[in-house]
Parts: sequence; C-alpha cells; structure tokens
Amino acid sequence: MPNTKSRMQAVQSPIIPVVGELIKNSPGTISLGQGVVAYSPPTEVVESLPKFLAEPTNNLYQAVEGIPPLLTALAEKLQAFNKIKINHNNCIVVTAGSNMGFMNAILAITSPGDEIILNTPYYFNHEMAINIAGCRAILVATDENYQLRPEAIAQAITAKTRAIVTVSPNNPTGVVYSENALRQVNQICSNYGIYHISDEAYEYFTYNGAHHVSPGAFAGSNEYTISLYSLSKAYGFASWRIGYMVIPQNLLVAVKKVQDTIVICPPVISQYAALGALQAKAEYLQENIGAIAQVRKIVLDSLKQIQDICTLTPAEGAFYFFLKIHTQIDSLELVKRLIREHQVAVIPGGTFGMEHGCYLRVAYGALSPQTAQKGITRLVQGLQAITSLA
Repeated sequence: MPNTKSRMQAVQSPIIPVVGELIKNSPGTISLGQGVVAYSPPTEVVESLPKFLAEPTNNLYQAVEGIPPLLTALAEKLQAFNKIKINHNNCIVVTAGSNMGFMNAILAITSPGDEIILNTPYYFNHEMAINIAGCRAILVATDENYQLRPEAIAQAITAKTRAIVTVSPNNPTGVVYSENALRQVNQICSNYGIYHISDEAYEYFTYNGAHHVSPGAFAGSNEYTISLYSLSKAYGFASWRIGYMVIPQNLLVAVKKVQDTIVICPPVISQYAALGALQAKAEYLQENIGAIAQVRKIVLDSLKQIQDICTLTPAEGAFYFFLKIHTQIDSLELVKRLIREHQVAVIPGGTFGMEHGCYLRVAYGALSPQTAQKGITRLVQGLQAITSLA
C-alpha cells in the first residue's frame, strides 16, 4: 500500500460535517450550527440564467479572473458600498467562494514556513488553509469582548510574518471591529511591509447602528490590503460558490496561477447568477436582514436568561453569538450531549482555536422565528440541565 501520510494529517477536520453526522443520528434536532441564511436568492438571479443559456460560448472556459460584465458590476458595488475604487493599483478577481479567495491569497503571498497572524477565536477554514499551504498560524487573543488588540498583534510579528487576518463582522463571535482598530492593523501592515487580509463575507449583516468598514478604502491601503467578499450569505445562494477578492495589482499574476490550477475559472453560470443578484432592489437585503434581526432578538432575549451559567458578549454583526460556558465539560462533548439529550446543535469553540475553556457558537441566520424560539429554548434548557449535573 502507498504511504498515506501527508501534510493533511496536521489539518483539522471540518467541524460542520462532523456535527451534521451527529444531527443525522438524532432525528428532530434543530440546528443552530451552520452559518447560512434561510431565505432564497432574489428573482433577478433566476431571470439572469436564460442570458447564460442563450450564449453557446458560455459553455467554454472563460477568463480566469471573471467575466467582464461581472467585474464591472462588482467595481460599481465596491465604489458605492465599500468606498473602494478600482484603479491601476488594484484589481478584482472573481472566485469560487471567498474561501477560495483566502486560499488564493495565502498561496500567492507565502512560501512554506511563513507565518500568518490570526486573531482568536479564528474562522476555522482560515487556519486550515494556512496549514495546507505549509505555513504556520500565529494566534493572537482578542480582548474580553472579542475585539482586536493591535499592540499584541504588532508584538507577534516576526521576520516570517506575511499577513495579518481580520474578519469583520466576525465569524464566529458576531462582533464588528471598530474603524480605529482596523486602521491600526492596516498601519501596522504598512509599517512592516506585510499584507492585511480583510475577510468581509458578512459585510451587510450589522444591527443597532453598527457600521461596517472596509480597510481597503483607507488612503494608500490598496498596495498591501487584500479584501475578500462572498455572495453566499447576503444573497442566499451558498451552493453557487461565488465570491471575489480585491488585491494589489502586483499579486494578479500569482493569484491567476493558483486559480487557473485549481478551478481554471469560476463557474460561469454562477457568475451570471451573481450579476442578477447585484441587480436586486435594495429592499431585498433590507427585508431579509431585517427578518434576521428579529430572530436575533429572540435568540438574544433567551440567552440573557442563562447569564449565570455563560458569558454573553455583545455582538452587533453577522448572525452568531459566541458563548463562554461556565463548566469544565469539553466543548465538543457538550455539543454531543446537547444533540443527543436535547436535540439542538451548536458548534464547539475548540474548532475556532479556543482550546482552554468551554465555548459554543450559536448561529441564527437559517431559522424562522418559530423554529428559532423552539431551538433556543432547547439550548437554554439543555445547558441548564447539563451544567447543573457537571
């Protein structure tokens, strides 16, 4: 038999399929686990598909960086919403989801053994991608409210550091980083000649007046800022696999090498769908995110009932809460018991780099108000029951 040992043994297993299998074995479980939305894509997505089918050449490979009409539409969106202007110093690359954008970026800017700074708790696929690339994730803890600590980030930089990663609005905590903190990180990257990788997949999901800021809009930042975006969340078509990245122009050749090797070009039919999504009326996002905000209130009100057994950190973005449970039980074991004994699923904090203490990520974007109320009631009762016996 061939030797099956490889670099992948050092990469953690994706947690979503693991929890999915546990749910499968416990019929009737309500999932507060996976980060998706419940609503469907706008009608403009479906209406765009005949345009794809009407052109026979669309069945052939298209440009590695994306079809021109979509690149134009994305440039307009970036200018209007993110205040990022596309010019000769930067460019857009359409990707098969923003996870691919992150992988593109890591492979384009690193060599094996290099270091990437992640703020904990981190998004697990980022840590996985860094390991796959043969690089090392350097972990810097956020503060008690999961906000960035720029001074600690700066102290973690070494000669091998190639980038600092920020995710705002954040997965898994739901916090929105302040403009001041993001400016400080951006300035650190400028000072040290490293990249700022800004993951903004949840850019539209903010509540109670919280404001999303794109570091790529800061003056002079387009030479060292890599911005990642996704259409999966906001437009309700995660399986279509379309995202995009804004990169410094000098990285385009390297990114195209990676993308051409892995996927050649993003699915063209999905690019047409993205074109349609970007033409949706403003009410589409306003109404759907407004509905999620109502579910968020249901979840938040219920979680406030158990602040004696968990720490609930304020979070005004994405569709997550990240709980610190006051127990000695391992987070994965707690998740298994919640599914098995109380038919409610969440994601264990260990997969986000929180190895000390018991943390749980609660996702509420995929639930109707009725299901959310039922699911969060099960979670509250389950945590009360399990921790009282611990």
